[in-house]
Amino acid sequence: MKDIIHELEQRRGVAKLGGGEKRIESQHAKGKLTARERIELLLDEESFEEFDMFKAHRCTDFGMEKQQHPGDGVITGWGTINGRLVYVFSQDFTVFGGSLSETHAEKICKIMDMAVQNGAPVIGLNDSGGARIQEGVASLAGYAEVFQRNIMASGVVPQISVIMGPCAGGAVYSPAMTDFIFMVKDTSYMFVTGPDVVKTVTNEVVTAEELGGASTHTKKSSVADGAFDNDVEALTEVRRLVDFLPLNNREKPPVRPFFDEPGRLDESLNTLVPANANTPYDMKELIEKVADEGDFYEIQEDFAKNIITGFIRLEGQTVGVVANQPMVLAGCLDIDSSRKAARFVRFCDAFEIPILTFVDVPGFLPGTGQEYGGVIKHGAKLLFAYGEATVPKVTVITRKAYGGAYDVMASKHLRGDFNYAWPTAEIAVMGAKGATEIIHRGDLGDADKIARHTQDYEDRFANPFVAAERGFIDEVIRPESTRKRVSRAFASLRNKKLTNPWKKHDNIPL
Repeated sequence: MKDIIHELEQRRGVAKLGGGEKRIESQHAKGKLTARERIELLLDEESFEEFDMFKAHRCTDFGMEKQQHPGDGVITGWGTINGRLVYVFSQDFTVFGGSLSETHAEKICKIMDMAVQNGAPVIGLNDSGGARIQEGVASLAGYAEVFQRNIMASGVVPQISVIMGPCAGGAVYSPAMTDFIFMVKDTSYMFVTGPDVVKTVTNEVVTAEELGGASTHTKKSSVADGAFDNDVEALTEVRRLVDFLPLNNREKPPVRPFFDEPGRLDESLNTLVPANANTPYDMKELIEKVADEGDFYEIQEDFAKNIITGFIRLEGQTVGVVANQPMVLAGCLDIDSSRKAARFVRFCDAFEIPILTFVDVPGFLPGTGQEYGGVIKHGAKLLFAYGEATVPKVTVITRKAYGGAYDVMASKHLRGDFNYAWPTAEIAVMGAKGATEIIHRGDLGDADKIARHTQDYEDRFANPFVAAERGFIDEVIRPESTRKRVSRAFASLRNKKLTNPWKKHDNIPL
């Protein structure tokens, strides 16, 4: 028995070394942790249970039978984050560059199947050179098997991808179908075709970082939701995100202890909105002052900054926040902000996370660039997402809510549960000046008349009371009481039941 145990420990020792000491040193020299070190940081101490440690590839072409590494370039298993179950795979760049083989894919598929069966999130730590060329179509088939499981798991369990090295070609499509993608600055990149292929086909000269680095995907493409300085910070932030999320679509999000009074008043909010309607203010200040302990976890912070998305807690319970940001493009909706917010709203609805919307939107961004880019269809995505959502929805209009953008931003007409407005809210078809010039176009030559008409329009419509008279606004509230009113609203909605008509699936305007 001692001999067998000794052999087991020896085999485990070999497997834990991956590609060997030299390659581990090379990984560290690049500022990257090894696959096992990443898992140790991500999961609770000594909670990791590994699967398939000794699984090896079956390829015999190109002399591959002479190159065997136990585990075949990916570490898979389960563990806990703050005591809650998660499944994880971590690609090992020290073994064949983390390339995906048939057996590598089988290991990933196995834990994804278990995650769906047992109702727990899947976290993928990606660090791979792509498909293992020596295996040809077998490795491509492996990718497709993983893709199919990403699709089946979507909306069933949260899926999180962390790009911690190269991710190219077919490898990018698995992360692309997950709910959240995080990247590490300077050491990770994602692209369908690399710089050499781009140069050959289009004659564009571009570096890997410019083509698919963290900055590109968080600021320009919106592929990634966040970028962090190093592996340690990225993994710490993943732990923080998981704390906000339910384990699956049949469970409510976790409830955490909170040390903030639900009825807390904040008088500084009474002066948040400037007297001048064209002066911007920072909507994040409102979000943080409403949240438990001011804790706000922002998603896609660097993309489409005219809209804010992220998670807060109210009375210890997770709430998704969508808010226009007057500091950027005056808070207008455009193609990018509509896509960003729509995807976030759909995630929240899939996992029973209530949605809080703060509105200050003067309309959709005008221009040929927006129209040619399909702002109509992209704007409809956000409209569709809010309209189909059955989770509790609470909306607070702080200042402008003009035109179709008023409708889109979780209005009463899209089955909003509680729709509040501050006294500073202006709910109208458009701004007073534009409306006056249309209604009284015959007086355009008389500046005094136009000024009087504009003032009349403002007096009549630049307030929340017309909408309140119609019942489209449930209550006009004092800004200082926003946290109290919103908290009570969500508390009253905890047992909300709402179902959509039966359908195989919807046809959102993609």
